[in-house]
Amino acid sequence: MDGPQRWRILRLHVEDGISLTTLARDTGTGLRTLQRWHQLYKTGGIAALESRPRRDAGSRRTPTELVAFLERLALTRPRPGIATLHRLVAAEAGRLELAAPSYATVRAIVHTLDPGMVTLALEGPASYRDRHELVFRHRAERPNATWQADHTELDILITGASGTPERPWLTVVMDDYSRAACGYMVFTGSPSAMNTALALRQAIWRKTDPAWSMCGLPDVLYVDHGSDFTSRHLEYTAISLKIRLIFSTVGRPQGRGKIERFFGTVNTELLAALPGHLALGAKAPEPSLDLLALDQAIGGFIATYNERTHREIGTSPKKAWIGDGWMPRMPESLDELDGLLLTVPKHRTMQRDGIHFQGRRYLAPTLAPFVGRPLTIRYDPRDISEVRVYDHDTFLCVAIDEAHPNQRASLQEVEAARRARRRQLRKDINDRVPRVAARTEPRTTAPSARRSKLRTYEEDE
Repeated sequence: MDGPQRWRILRLHVEDGISLTTLARDTGTGLRTLQRWHQLYKTGGIAALESRPRRDAGSRRTPTELVAFLERLALTRPRPGIATLHRLVAAEAGRLELAAPSYATVRAIVHTLDPGMVTLALEGPASYRDRHELVFRHRAERPNATWQADHTELDILITGASGTPERPWLTVVMDDYSRAACGYMVFTGSPSAMNTALALRQAIWRKTDPAWSMCGLPDVLYVDHGSDFTSRHLEYTAISLKIRLIFSTVGRPQGRGKIERFFGTVNTELLAALPGHLALGAKAPEPSLDLLALDQAIGGFIATYNERTHREIGTSPKKAWIGDGWMPRMPESLDELDGLLLTVPKHRTMQRDGIHFQGRRYLAPTLAPFVGRPLTIRYDPRDISEVRVYDHDTFLCVAIDEAHPNQRASLQEVEAARRARRRQLRKDINDRVPRVAARTEPRTTAPSARRSKLRTYEEDE
């Protein structure tokens, strides 16, 4: 019972004149207790009715040797259970001829250990950092000051180009200040520099949808240490576009929390409602969406996300990005941006019938003087119907695929067609080649007798 509760009882005697005997009978409090409270009140007022802490509060009567032994065991990986710790401490107390602590005392000592120290000792520095270290939450000062880019493997199965179930990836470029999703890319396979470049291209250039107003070149691009982000292609592009690349610390996701939370929102709000969603612990579903349908669904979700109010900033990402109106820094032209981001360089020798690449033949009249000379071509993996030809970094021309001048085909589609053709050829071969092993003819001659390894010698007469 604390001081205010004691005063509520005692004030009936002090202010109303009710005798202590009557109070003891009505409240169930002992008469001697009421007399002691009354004496404390007369000497020190209401403050004297508060319970005084024990002089030995916070200290243990357990010997320090046993406490140190117990703490050492509790911080050892793997840590034993409380019952095992009590048994070990009792054995140690018997060896030292000391009084063994009770089970409750052992449990209390273990539970009073610093949680950060326990996490660091038992789970390592990574878990300690994620749970107990201070986090500095930084927000850029203005739109396009800092962009974040990252990938995630989506919890959904789709029908891939080869007809088999595949788990796609999503790359998102997000503005740190407004939380706006400026660009994205949905793809199958592993993350690559080209997929990152495609997402950046969409984020940087003006969108065909006027409602998606986010565009421009960021001052800083914050990425992780994935091979696609550390590629020379992306580094060269960032230098050319005057973008500063900043890499997060290896193995430390702090600083990418905004985009990680966006991925979680996509998974819980969008993918959970789509067919083919991979639920934890459930059987893998049959995919019904293809890559194009999933891309359209994610695009629609991003449009809604940019328009709705964000809880952290108190407004929508779109309004936060637009602000009072401003002019973003832009590349000179879309061709310049495509030349830096989307084209992959390859070296080829100019043949008499053109440049051979991916089973296709590219030709242009400008290339006539370059027969037999090495050239550099740059191509867009989304459309390999044409290539850009360079001679020592000097642009020469655009060469067209002579066999398919009006056909727009991506590198992925060409490779998928090749795989399908190989599968068909293997099937035709298996249908034509008999699988029954050829019969062996019976032997017509007896096998020669094996020569004995035992050496015999003729005896002299």
